Amino acid sequence: MLRLAGLTLFPLLLTGRFLLSLPPPLAAAANFESEYARRSTASVRLFNSMAAPPVARKVRHKMEMFGDVRVDDYYWLRDDSRSNPEVLSYLKAENDYTNQAMSSVKQFEDQLYAEIRARIKEDDISAPIRRGPYYYYERTLLGKEYVQHCRRLITNGTSTSVHDVMPMGPEAPKEHIILDENIKAQGHDYYRIGAFKASPNNKLVAYAEDTKGDEIYTIFVIDADKGTAVGNPLKGATSYVDWAGDETLVYITMDEILRPAKVWSHKLLSEQSSDQCLYHEKDDMFSVDLQASESKQYLFVGSESKNTRSIYYIDIYNLEGGLRTLTPRVYGIDTSASHRGNHFFIMRRSEEFYNSELVYCPVDKPSETKVLIPHRERVKIQDFQLFIDHVAVYERENGLPKVTVYSLPSIGEAIGLLQEGRAVDFVDPIYSVEPTESQFSSSILRFSYSSMKTPPSVYDYDMNLGISVLKKIKPVLGGFESSDYLTKREWAVASDGTEVPISILYKKNFVKLDGSDPLLLYGYGSYEACIDPSFKASRLSLVDRGFVYAIAHIRGGGEMGRKWYEDGKLLKKINTFTDFIACAEYLIENKYCSKEKLCIDGRSAGGLLIGAVLNMRPDLFKAAVAGVPFVDVLTTMLDPTIPLTTSEWEEWGDPRKEEYYYYMKSYSPVDNVRAQNYPNILVTAGLNDPRVLYSEPAKFVAKLRATKTDDNVLLFKCELGAGHFSKSGRFEKLQEDAFTYAFILKALDLAPPVICPSSNI
Repeated sequence: MLRLAGLTLFPLLLTGRFLLSLPPPLAAAANFESEYARRSTASVRLFNSMAAPPVARKVRHKMEMFGDVRVDDYYWLRDDSRSNPEVLSYLKAENDYTNQAMSSVKQFEDQLYAEIRARIKEDDISAPIRRGPYYYYERTLLGKEYVQHCRRLITNGTSTSVHDVMPMGPEAPKEHIILDENIKAQGHDYYRIGAFKASPNNKLVAYAEDTKGDEIYTIFVIDADKGTAVGNPLKGATSYVDWAGDETLVYITMDEILRPAKVWSHKLLSEQSSDQCLYHEKDDMFSVDLQASESKQYLFVGSESKNTRSIYYIDIYNLEGGLRTLTPRVYGIDTSASHRGNHFFIMRRSEEFYNSELVYCPVDKPSETKVLIPHRERVKIQDFQLFIDHVAVYERENGLPKVTVYSLPSIGEAIGLLQEGRAVDFVDPIYSVEPTESQFSSSILRFSYSSMKTPPSVYDYDMNLGISVLKKIKPVLGGFESSDYLTKREWAVASDGTEVPISILYKKNFVKLDGSDPLLLYGYGSYEACIDPSFKASRLSLVDRGFVYAIAHIRGGGEMGRKWYEDGKLLKKINTFTDFIACAEYLIENKYCSKEKLCIDGRSAGGLLIGAVLNMRPDLFKAAVAGVPFVDVLTTMLDPTIPLTTSEWEEWGDPRKEEYYYYMKSYSPVDNVRAQNYPNILVTAGLNDPRVLYSEPAKFVAKLRATKTDDNVLLFKCELGAGHFSKSGRFEKLQEDAFTYAFILKALDLAPPVICPSSNI
């Protein structure tokens, strides 16, 4: 299971209290010798605050390993119960200080929020998808934070085509609202539905609900027509849930360290205590997940670590047969599967076939695999979708995604090696494309598409005719014209000679490209995640003010294939950080910006990236945003009782081994804060975050405050009612974008001054 994050909770620790102290005198900035230090007084004026920042009390905590002694003065900030009054008071004091420091641009922040929100068509629907006799879709309402889950009867026959349109208006079948999240969210600071699954006969719906942001879900079953509850909810679950027929649910629960570990079968109307455990993964390096085949005949249970994945399957028409092994566990072999007719189709990766191959096998002889698409040196198979007569393969080549469609022989006929696939055409030079739910029995492939200048779009592609039809493009209001913007790809050269792709967006005829333009550079670079150049409407509030926006596709991600990931993990992790620095230097050298105008941003494992490069090259950046950053790498990874730590050893390394210990210590941001000048920094956290405990960014900020030698602003904002993905409402998320952009613009002295009301005094 891909986890786009750092790590999680900690055991209960001693707590302390915080003290307030005065900041360094502003006059001290005049004594700094570097150019960077001379800029700090301007930042202080920009972020002038009446109060001093809260300063965490130091409580010496000694940690020793391999003869190496580390002292963590802020270890006490960790409180697993999230209820210690002194810790909460400290977090609230940080929030108060941040709000006061930003008060001078609060009007501007509100203006940005209104501007960002005004681009949204608040009352809208998603592209309907056909499931059985219904169109299913989501509706958003004017002024409402959350969606309604809706459906309508299909009355225009059973055949499908790319030109299929759901009837609307007074003559159309009446819309039925199955579930209104706005009603369910009442009384909760946080609300998220992680799964919404209609039963095969469309009479029932199972959905998974999280009301804290801790990603521990409760599963409810309701009557799809009446909305009434069916049986009691299933508690302590993940968002992995699916139907095995019309009367049985299969779902997954976590163990005490929040590792998805057990697969259960639940008979409707029975008590959860009587549910049957189908599979228990006891190896704490592995987690389990759940996926239905496109044919809906099989459920697949995957058990995976970062390097290895085995698959078990259950026939929903023969539940008594239980789980069976499809691909046995072999270290270094990673598999995923689907089903069509009398064959399983398997995507398989190994050290030899590192970019994956696609194979198939008879359902009754899963060990007898044959190759459909062989491994290729420069093309990575990333995913695939099966249909009655086709297979759509999602690939990556030269840093860009691509979709290739192959025809399959009729079910029951010999298959053989696939050749002469048809590639789907895309118009932008750089873009993002993702699989979307399609109908197995049709010849219509549905996918989502966007670029940095093309809003999110849903297409239906006729695999027989090779034509694409746009089904839905997300409206962007306020006079947006895609043709006003330019997207392009550049290539930086890393210190070892590796070429690193950069995706770039700016407004044509608006930037000078002479080094004077402001630039925001985003990066991630972990877990083989691909940060493709997709669209974000709120980003326009920067780009329309003359910003260049760039994404550094650094090693540790998956944009350039499996080896790209392997070269940015474990004992090669520092490549991630030096690649990002190389991208920043390239953008400066090629006049996209200057050091005085360069801002950087990253979240979660991307927040680790930001923390690391701030320690390595603080002179290179004017401002930095580290969102829910995984910055206490070494301490966290040394504790196997912390949720998800054991499964992360294949990503970061096991620091209980001396080689990994010292390597991780060399880049762990908390361990490498030192007495030097840093740029303006905004750090965020979520109190209920199950992936990166709030105390990691809290400790990073506390140590920076006590150690850094500049007067540049350092702000810490902790959401006290949210988790890793921050607030849940769609407008609440826009408010966070407005806050972040206000910080960046203020750091660059580009925010307008406060407009005070006129006075007769």
